[in-house]
Amino acid sequence: MELKYVGPKPIISHTGIEFDNNKEDKFVYLNIVVQLLKSLNHSYIKDKIYTYQTDSSRLSNDEIYQELKKYCPKLSSLIEEKSHDVQNEINHNLKRAHENNIIKSEDKITLENNINIMSDYLIQRSKNKSAYYCAVDVLAELVKNENIGFIVVPMFQKFAHVLHSVQGSLRKQKNPIDSKLEIYQEDGKLLAKLIINN
Repeated sequence: MELKYVGPKPIISHTGIEFDNNKEDKFVYLNIVVQLLKSLNHSYIKDKIYTYQTDSSRLSNDEIYQELKKYCPKLSSLIEEKSHDVQNEINHNLKRAHENNIIKSEDKITLENNINIMSDYLIQRSKNKSAYYCAVDVLAELVKNENIGFIVVPMFQKFAHVLHSVQGSLRKQKNPIDSKLEIYQEDGKLLAKLIINN
């Protein structure tokens, strides 16, 4: 099992393969979500504020995977299940391409080839996405169980994306938890603060 960056979402057609740069590979957020899990997973004393200096060096792909397995024990089976679903979707798209009566036969062949070329890419994106959302759900559960009032991170797009995902996971809880994301400046630094209404 391997987690690695592949790239943005592909748009596959009989005319070629394009990429939607607005749909980034979830792998780019895994290092951040692991760092947040490591920083928040400890015993708490009521009303104490904790700070954690995230490592400046990025974790290797294998280190990310090993850390994620600590927090998501069913990670391997979850990834396998999602990979299987994507493979079924690829097979379905190949069948649809083959049975397509609207495009010319040479375009059908091109479309089938393009789908086949991108199949490993699509499966890897699904693995990365599964790992990311598993970690985000664990992070949301940790926030809920430990009654964490807020999380402050540097205001970079990737950090904000992770906090936004945590908000979504908190809303999906059996008893939904409301939260808000604030952007503010302190000591000349732009920060993002996720405030949890426990």
